[in-house]
Amino acid sequence: MKLPYQVSAVLLVLLAMTSAPIQAGDWPRFRGPNGDGVSTEGPIPAKWDLATNLKWKADLPGKGSSSPIVLGDRIFVTCYSGYGEAAGGDAAQLARHLVCVDKPSGKILWTKTVKNSVEEDRYQGFITEHGYASGTPVTDGERVYAFFGKSGVSAYDLEGNELWNAGVGTSSSNRRWGSAASLIVHGDSVIVNASEESRSIRSLDRKTGKENWKTEADLLELAYGTPNVVKNGDRELLVLAVPQEVWALNPENGKLAWFCETKLPGNVSPSINTANGMIYVTGGYPATGSVAFKAEGKGDITSKITWTSRDASYVASPVLHEGHLYWIDDKGVAFCANAETGKTVYRERLVGGGGRPVYASPVLCDGKLFIPSRWEGVYVIAAKPEFELLAENRFPDDKSDFNGTPAISGKQMFLRSDKALYCIE
Repeated sequence: MKLPYQVSAVLLVLLAMTSAPIQAGDWPRFRGPNGDGVSTEGPIPAKWDLATNLKWKADLPGKGSSSPIVLGDRIFVTCYSGYGEAAGGDAAQLARHLVCVDKPSGKILWTKTVKNSVEEDRYQGFITEHGYASGTPVTDGERVYAFFGKSGVSAYDLEGNELWNAGVGTSSSNRRWGSAASLIVHGDSVIVNASEESRSIRSLDRKTGKENWKTEADLLELAYGTPNVVKNGDRELLVLAVPQEVWALNPENGKLAWFCETKLPGNVSPSINTANGMIYVTGGYPATGSVAFKAEGKGDITSKITWTSRDASYVASPVLHEGHLYWIDDKGVAFCANAETGKTVYRERLVGGGGRPVYASPVLCDGKLFIPSRWEGVYVIAAKPEFELLAENRFPDDKSDFNGTPAISGKQMFLRSDKALYCIE
């Protein structure tokens, strides 16, 4: 039956209001469209402050280490409140928030709050470093998905209506460090690294939240990275670094396609990088390292390792650009390494001070690397194999942690702290 023109027009308008397909300029997930921290947009200014190149600032309802994502004229970011150093000692008051911000103005359009449904890990140890909103949300253009740890994964439409919630476990690792990994969308599925909650990786139907498959393994404990999609011949695989190994899983059923022994011990946090059939992985604790190998074959492909290095990133995920890997380690030292040989090109002290001064991952745009430090501002260095510091930018009014990786859309960059979201233009 053919609908009258007026009815068809109304349906088209309603459809446009409830979905917004991913387009150029969107930043739909952690580390951007390809999960590599690289933007082809820009340019982004190298210098800014409260009076220069700051378009707007939006106060957030809570803290968080997650990154903002961008879909059209909307920005989404997660926060937590009600529990922690400033909020007090009653874990039952913990709440997480998904915040939608108007991209042109910085106005908060809506906030959805999820109360703590089960007892979370106590606010102690390394949880005090990153908190309870560390996983970056993801969008498929129709829905926004947020990972709230032991309270599960929730899906929302673009107006903030909850569509489903799926539990992914309520356990803890032996360290009790809390959730860290971010969600990704692959095909019709939302992929969850629930290593902290259940030592599992899960695929959820993005429309219903129904579990498609679950892969469980004790070795997933302390694997805090976000999976990435890697092409392996004519197929795509989900690749994740875990303690001592890297795994490639079939996204259709979660079965292991290959593994590579890296011997990177302890907790592994950075996401992998890939280019031209190569995999680059870094991390480990207490000994850190970096490994490169060819992503080909089945089963054990450890023989495909081409180089190893003792220089490494601990938390931040590196950026791969024009044959070089760039990262900053947990001591505030910036590195550049040759991606073909693993040889360190430079190591330069960037951030001073004690503690772990960097949690966020660098992003690349227009030949510049933007590197947020936790307490000393955002550093901008040239994306080339000769170290060149271009700028150091601070917001003196925001004396809090900057743990989130920036998002880039068009000629704008979005930075989040424990207090606010900033638009640089």
